[in-house]
Amino acid sequence: MNLSAPFIRRPVGTTLLSLGLVVAGVIAFFKLPVSPLPDVDIPTIMVQATLPGASPADVAATVASPLERHLGQIASVTEMTSTSSLGSARITLQFDIDRDINGAARDVQAAINAARADLPTNLRANPTYRKFNPASAPILIYTLTSDTLTPAELYDAASTVLAQKLSQVEGVGEVSVGGGSLPAVRVELIPPALYKYGIGLEDVRAALSSANAHSPKGGIDVGDQRYQIYANDQARKAA
Repeated sequence: MNLSAPFIRRPVGTTLLSLGLVVAGVIAFFKLPVSPLPDVDIPTIMVQATLPGASPADVAATVASPLERHLGQIASVTEMTSTSSLGSARITLQFDIDRDINGAARDVQAAINAARADLPTNLRANPTYRKFNPASAPILIYTLTSDTLTPAELYDAASTVLAQKLSQVEGVGEVSVGGGSLPAVRVELIPPALYKYGIGLEDVRAALSSANAHSPKGGIDVGDQRYQIYANDQARKAA
């Protein structure tokens, strides 16, 4: 059986069929979704560590380098970039596109735990990590101003109220709050006096922290009754 024989005997039908296929192809071509930046979810994890008061060089030598040595041993890491700034280090790990992001996160956590012995002892908190999409960009930026609230109160409202409400919106992946002023104890030091008495900046911070620790006060047992002691001896004002 000759497959082309029916088309040769019916030239009109063959021509119309060919034109139909051409028209359908042209219409389908313009309907194809085309994106200059396709949405490819590359497994990426960002590790961040903070060492308050340290210079970028100190952060790179004492924090970023030990983390890089341990994180570089993880399998399927295709790219690792590190940025050290004043008191903070940020390391971005990019994995093979077929690597499971949850398994990679477990490996990153294990590497952070292994690097803890090589990190400075005055590192207050363990390095943290989160899943990160390098192609993501903020689609909405809110700016808050007030004539009556202080910067600390404004930041607290944005962090505890507005950010949580935005995080509950369907489709929102991340909400970050920045640019505020958190309540803190700010101390002006006299470097010559500290040097004279052999006191370091970390010693001052530790003394302030221990003197303002909010800890349980316990209770008093009197016969069959027990009185619980509630008191907060934290400093509220500089005086």
